[in-house]
Amino acid sequence: MFRTTAVTAGIVVLIAALSAVHLTQGTSATGVLDVLKAVVGQGDAETLAVLAGSRVPRLLTALLLGVALGVAGAGMQSVARNPLASPDTLAVNAGAHLAVVAIAAFGVSLPTLPAGATAFVGGLGATAVVLGLSGGGSASPRLVLVGSAVALTLQSLTILLLLMYEQETTGLFGWGSGSLTVSDLDATTQMTPVVVVAVVALIAMGRSLDILALGDDSATVLGLRVRRTRIGAVLLTVALTAAGVTVAGPVGFVGLCAPVITRLLIPLAPGLGKHRVLLPVSGLVGVLLVLGADVLLRAVMGSAEALRVPTGVTTTILGAAVLIWLARRGRSSGRAGRQAPAGRVGVAGSRGRLVAVGVALGALLVAAPVVGLLLGDRLVLLGDLANWFTGQTGTALTFVLDQRLPRVLAALAAGAALAVSGCGIQSVSRNPLAEPGLLGITAGAGVGAITLITIVPLAGAWHIAGAAGLGAMAAFGLVYGLAWRSGLEPDRLVIIGIAMWSGGMALITLLIVTSDPWNTAKALTWLSGSTYGRTLEQVLPVGLALALLTPLLWAWHRELDLHSLDDDTPRVLGMRVERSRLVILAAAGILAATAVSAIGVVAFVGLVAPHVARSLVGGRHSRVVPVAAAIGAVLVSAADTLGRTVIAPAQVPAGLVIALVGTPYFVLVLWRTREAR
Repeated sequence: MFRTTAVTAGIVVLIAALSAVHLTQGTSATGVLDVLKAVVGQGDAETLAVLAGSRVPRLLTALLLGVALGVAGAGMQSVARNPLASPDTLAVNAGAHLAVVAIAAFGVSLPTLPAGATAFVGGLGATAVVLGLSGGGSASPRLVLVGSAVALTLQSLTILLLLMYEQETTGLFGWGSGSLTVSDLDATTQMTPVVVVAVVALIAMGRSLDILALGDDSATVLGLRVRRTRIGAVLLTVALTAAGVTVAGPVGFVGLCAPVITRLLIPLAPGLGKHRVLLPVSGLVGVLLVLGADVLLRAVMGSAEALRVPTGVTTTILGAAVLIWLARRGRSSGRAGRQAPAGRVGVAGSRGRLVAVGVALGALLVAAPVVGLLLGDRLVLLGDLANWFTGQTGTALTFVLDQRLPRVLAALAAGAALAVSGCGIQSVSRNPLAEPGLLGITAGAGVGAITLITIVPLAGAWHIAGAAGLGAMAAFGLVYGLAWRSGLEPDRLVIIGIAMWSGGMALITLLIVTSDPWNTAKALTWLSGSTYGRTLEQVLPVGLALALLTPLLWAWHRELDLHSLDDDTPRVLGMRVERSRLVILAAAGILAATAVSAIGVVAFVGLVAPHVARSLVGGRHSRVVPVAAAIGAVLVSAADTLGRTVIAPAQVPAGLVIALVGTPYFVLVLWRTREAR
């Protein structure tokens, strides 16, 4: 007990010290001495106004947010019995954020408490979906994969609303990363009772959570009502997360890091192992993380510059590092090496079926670009299209079709590249839910491309493609190197990729809000995948990569087949597993990078296209690779055409359309893999 008290007291002292530093940081001339005079009652009116108007509200908001997220994360990890569970990995933040943005998009202005209730409903719905699809939570990394994929879907919906209702949702892009910039204490004051009640209720459930940690069967034998306890804990943790989102937006990864750090202190203070101590101390550690991130951000960037950067960007980057560390120290689930990707269909379909699929896809590959050229904000007739090809159209129609052609080609090429990339990644990782986005490759490409665009606004297509390629290769190298530990374990590879994706998206947000904070359309267009403003020159890099690397991966179809089985069979047959895996992943990374340079960050294509291809022609990659490429090209082309047409003259980015179309299929894949557990 003495050690526990001493550790807790030390955390409180650190919080006090950080709070003191926090109060001295700001854009006004009020310095350390002015703050000290105000504390002892000798401050002047200007100092008191600065403290009351901005610094104290920011500090109190950070304190409330840290407690709410720290306790929520500890509760979620206990309910799921998984150290990787948190408001981020269970998609609670994403669900709550979507709900708040949806209300704002439709012009409804809610008071603080109703807004908090809306965030609660959104977060609870997301949690129910993730826990349902992952089987209620387990120590398996599957929980993180499912939660991150659901969060990606919800974030796509959020971006769609931000783009479609730009005026109504002004200011919500930066807030969507978690911001402590508040003008008063109204929201903090109204959410404080909610946080206090939820924290007290969770602490009161401490003994029940201790028993629940023993496992459902043991807990039932000891007389615990497992279902009621789990539901109660979920409701309380979601309420805490919703309160945090209402006050400051979805601040990332505090709920993951705080309980992890607290549990690392258990050898020093064994009393922290009990939930009645673990929960409040996790809240205090959460305060340390939020305050520390805010203090560090303003110390490095300066108070004026840091105003534009959401505090959640810093915590997300820190959380990504913690998630990587957890993945590296965790044990393999032992299942990935024995299971082939879900969705494989035996050996292969009949030759007649293959011919039928080939003819159908060939027709779609012809129809997709033609329809893409015909439809948009202006309808073009087939006769006009034929005249355009022969150079006999007028100036206005020629201009329209000249603008559409690069967009159609970019969609076709990028879709095929992402699909082929997904084939390679799913085979090597032996994970049916893996794709370039969830391995951090597309986020790395986005960081590279946006960095160059930020530094050199007039950069050419090849330069942007090169920067995207460097970013993708850097992300791939980090993921591969960090996942390596006496071999490459597929589950570890995917979780580290998810961490890299989260960190990459945070860096993209940081680059945009610091370089061009008012141009959210630029940010959202890149983050959601759009063919807007494409030129033929920008299509060339992805076309070249597709032409060179797709035949390479197709020629390695036997290696892809063997990788999808296990690690032992290829070695017995004499294949150099690690070299082959490295070549396949490198090719997949280049394909994904050039696709990002052409149309931005697009998710789900690398997931859906290989699955559909396997369901049509079987599991042999000699058939899967070309069929998946055709499906990916048609999918992105159709999404681009639909996005340019449904609300013309406004446009929906192709990536968002794909997210909306791909979500039902993704849920089906998750449900099938859940049943196969």
